[in-house]
Amino acid sequence: MAKKKKCPKADCPKCMPGWLAAFGDLMSLLLCFFVLLLSMSTMDAKKVEEAVGSLAGALSVLEGGTKTEISQERQQETTPIDQQDETAQKIKTMKRTIIEINEMMKEGSAEASEVTLQESEDGFMIRLPAKLLFGAGEAEIKNEDGLLFLKRIALIIDKLPKNLHINIVGHTDDSAMESIGLYRGNWSLSAERAISVAQELIKDGVEPKLITAGGKAEFEPIASNLTKEGKEKNRRVELYFFSKDKDDKEGAKKSILDATGG
Repeated sequence: MAKKKKCPKADCPKCMPGWLAAFGDLMSLLLCFFVLLLSMSTMDAKKVEEAVGSLAGALSVLEGGTKTEISQERQQETTPIDQQDETAQKIKTMKRTIIEINEMMKEGSAEASEVTLQESEDGFMIRLPAKLLFGAGEAEIKNEDGLLFLKRIALIIDKLPKNLHINIVGHTDDSAMESIGLYRGNWSLSAERAISVAQELIKDGVEPKLITAGGKAEFEPIASNLTKEGKEKNRRVELYFFSKDKDDKEGAKKSILDATGG
């Protein structure tokens, strides 16, 4: 009896695993979700074009891409490093020095006038009471605290912008003064006091070409000469700091006074 021939096995393809079908469905849902998000968002075509062009131009990674220049309106301006920090620190140091010298003067006399720093028309001004520097009717600086203060001011001046000029002006009260010796009245005394301050600053390292000095006697009082306190306030030396360049006065104020918040 003849044997029956077996049919060859059919090459049926294997079915995909079940997890792969679930994964495909998940990816389809995620794709639909992101397409929906994209459709609801607003895109700035110009920004996209600029970004693509910038990337293509800088890195050359997108062949055939449109190279566009970023418009001036969309350029992010870099904020320059603030150069006033150093100057501001010097002015703060000057203010601390003034506070310290005022404390020392108060310890010596409750009625002593204070050193002050204030804004002037085109810079700033330091006002020194004559009592800090000079004896009565004298123009020679003998007070050790005053000499120390001027040394510290000179150190600070050395760190300030080099376009600043220093004008030193001496003032007196309206008391009559005999024309004897070197001082021929209040004009001479006020000028000599200003010159003494200038010479001390130069001795401490300030460039002479940055300094001028003069006197105004009793003709620019800041207080009444009818009282003892007023007379003491009027006896003073003022240091004016301003730009030598007339066109740069506002720049000098901004770089120094604005830096201190004053």
